[in-house]
Amino acid sequence: MFRTVELPVWLFVLILLFAAVTFASHFLFPSVRWYFRRRLENAVGRLNERLERPIQPFKLARRMDTVRRLIYDPEVARAIAEHAKENGVREDVAFQKAERYAREIVPGFSAFTYFSFAIRAARILSQSLYRVRLAHPNDAALAAIPESATVIFVMNHRSNMDYVLVTWLAAERSALAYAVGEWARVWPLRSLVRAMGGYFIRRRHNSALYRKVLARYVQMATEAGVTQAVFPEGGLSRTGALGKPKLGLISYILDGFVAGHSRDVVFVPVALNYDRVMEDRTLIAAQENGTRAFRFSLRPIWRYLRRQTWLRMTGRFHRYGYAAVSFGDPLSLTEYLSHPHIDPAAALGTELMARIAHVMPVTPVSLVAHVIAGGARTEAELDARARAVIAEAQSRGVTVLVPREDEDYTLAAGLRTFTERKLLSIGADGSLTLTKEGRQLVDFYAASVAHLLDHPQPGNLAELPSAATAAT
Repeated sequence: MFRTVELPVWLFVLILLFAAVTFASHFLFPSVRWYFRRRLENAVGRLNERLERPIQPFKLARRMDTVRRLIYDPEVARAIAEHAKENGVREDVAFQKAERYAREIVPGFSAFTYFSFAIRAARILSQSLYRVRLAHPNDAALAAIPESATVIFVMNHRSNMDYVLVTWLAAERSALAYAVGEWARVWPLRSLVRAMGGYFIRRRHNSALYRKVLARYVQMATEAGVTQAVFPEGGLSRTGALGKPKLGLISYILDGFVAGHSRDVVFVPVALNYDRVMEDRTLIAAQENGTRAFRFSLRPIWRYLRRQTWLRMTGRFHRYGYAAVSFGDPLSLTEYLSHPHIDPAAALGTELMARIAHVMPVTPVSLVAHVIAGGARTEAELDARARAVIAEAQSRGVTVLVPREDEDYTLAAGLRTFTERKLLSIGADGSLTLTKEGRQLVDFYAASVAHLLDHPQPGNLAELPSAATAAT
């Protein structure tokens, strides 16, 4: 028993290696994980003290725990049985498919990634590209929302910058959970989106089983009080105007509430508008071609970053003008359902879009585009009509972004955007001449505020001379 045993060096090293791995896996790693998890919990506790709406435990739960809770949910179990029966497969096969859907949907939120990296990156990116303005903060109405209520920010979708902008502006209130389309399921965005609490949804190729798994996840998050952000239009506006609401996620929230929600749900309308939408040309082309989806690629992003870096190095970079955000009046779901509705989901979607439209900020470019689309043919005419539009709109309570309270600066800033992009030229006599692309972009930006500024009848824009006709 105590005799010396001779071993080859390689076997002795192998035994030591196995012993080290066993010690690490059974003693060291659990202790290290416990240590860091305690530090993280303490950090989240301090963070929750300064947030208006603390991060809910549901959002901090381990991802696989949430996945298991989701796939063993009674409603999902019934959907699995129905899927197996309808498709003639075994229930264990249907269960595996539901588990795959759950893994695809459920995020892995990281408070460190969200507040230490994402918020700072969002602020830096937003302010480097735009002059960001909170046009209508509506602080009193937002402060009056009960702490026990689940808050859902409902936003129009103008640009992929919407995610970045609202993430930063809502940072003092809570961490937002976004529903993100399939375009972001590429490396390295996939891991980053999940760490920020975003969950992926399929726009196409979804089955009844997938919709049930998604619906139950949204309902669980809502029941747990997770603050969420929803784009009811379902995709980017291809015309510049507000679109009709698609009721997918809203109907899931409504169904879960009717089925027995323990807390109120409050929708907060958020209106976003930009002096320049970075995807404007792509969106206009998609509208003309009838394209419904965009293929995500990192190549255009790298080209864009190289170009912006070069412009900054040469001192020729100018920010894209203003990005404005307004918060509308919150809508309590309990109060909403206290009144009878023939189709509650459709009526709710319409009401939310109306509240977004009501607080849409008018930026300098959208104002100038509206006046040009109305038939202004010279600088003098543009100036006179724009001032009249501003006065009339402000008298009706419309939020018109007038930087520095200087209308001259506002009009000059809006006009400069079109001239710098070579979409419009100004003659020696002050005449305005649009290019063909300029006509399309004027329509695009004017459409964003048409519902507020009494958009003129079609045909006025056609009276403006184009670059081709002016040359002749």
